Amino acid sequence: MSVTPSSKPKIATCWLGGCAGCHMSLLDIDERILDLVKLVDITASPITDIKKPPEVKIALIEGAVCNEENVETLHLYREKAEFLIALGDCAVFGNLPAMRNMFSLQECLEEAFLNTDSTVNGKIPNGPDLPKLLPKVLPVPHVVKTDYCIPGCPPDADVIWFVLTELLAGRVPPPEQIPYTLFKFD
Repeated sequence: MSVTPSSKPKIATCWLGGCAGCHMSLLDIDERILDLVKLVDITASPITDIKKPPEVKIALIEGAVCNEENVETLHLYREKAEFLIALGDCAVFGNLPAMRNMFSLQECLEEAFLNTDSTVNGKIPNGPDLPKLLPKVLPVPHVVKTDYCIPGCPPDADVIWFVLTELLAGRVPPPEQIPYTLFKFD
């Protein structure tokens, strides 16, 4: 039996510095996930564990940009995607990961690894297998061109569904024309 590539559009997702809640919102489209799977091939994602996406129609990026590896990943996804979507408050604004921006990187590292009650002869981890932290955490649009920003912590599943189905149908709504009534901020 030979396997032929699908002609369905491809979607890739990735998770940078965040909590995975945005990927849970994607799953919160409930039974529509079955409709989505009929429309697209989901390639690189935390579910598939494929790290490098092929050429895709849509890339959904969750999380803030915290280290050099995140920057490389983000540039790769931007290069491979026709549409790149910053998904959730961490990707759109920096949110919780960006709270470390109130302090220098050195202060954060010292507090985390040296100045704790449980530290004995501590040292700040360093090595070739650890991604180098950026001096400041950045939202996705500060690093690459972003076609859509879907805020929320987590973003509303109906907004995700709306944007995905519009793009897959060949309709490219200007970001400011996403119906505001779809956004919910609890």
